[in-house]
Amino acid sequence: MMGRPMTRSSLSGVSERALAVVVYSLSAVVCLLVLVLVTSPQFLVVEGLDVSGLPAFHATLNGMTAILLLLGYILIRWGKVVWHRAVMLSAFALSCGFLISYLVYHSQAPDSQYGGEGWVRSAYFFILISHIGLAPVVLPLALYAVVRALRGEFPHHRRVARWTFPLWLYVAVTGVMVYLMMAPYYAF
Repeated sequence: MMGRPMTRSSLSGVSERALAVVVYSLSAVVCLLVLVLVTSPQFLVVEGLDVSGLPAFHATLNGMTAILLLLGYILIRWGKVVWHRAVMLSAFALSCGFLISYLVYHSQAPDSQYGGEGWVRSAYFFILISHIGLAPVVLPLALYAVVRALRGEFPHHRRVARWTFPLWLYVAVTGVMVYLMMAPYYAF
């Protein structure tokens, strides 16, 4: 199967059990990588690699993802299935790009501490904690939504997407908010 693009027929042959194993294993590996790199900043430092611009890039990717998610929602409501598919796959690709860049950033960057005070500090930590808590939930949901759509299992896709869309949108929007609130305190 190497070298051939994934098609509906090639995805159809994957059993539910195998799909679950792949989705949850991939999600667990990604979450573990994020946990290791966030708790051990500069774990895999590459001398001379400048990652100072990545937080702004991450916010841009999250903002673009949020826009695409909203556009995808509108397009499917209008019955524009082909456009919906293209937009949602683009949102998924941006999120994958974000995840890779996020891992690179946290492997290189020194730890940064939020310096806000008063009510804004409480607001920041509420937004951050809810963002961090929901991000690992979105990953398997988004994977399932994409696979269900690619397999042509639209009733299953709709059921998963009903939960995925609002959570993914929240995570994307709060990612931008966290960046905007944290920007003055990055350690670069």
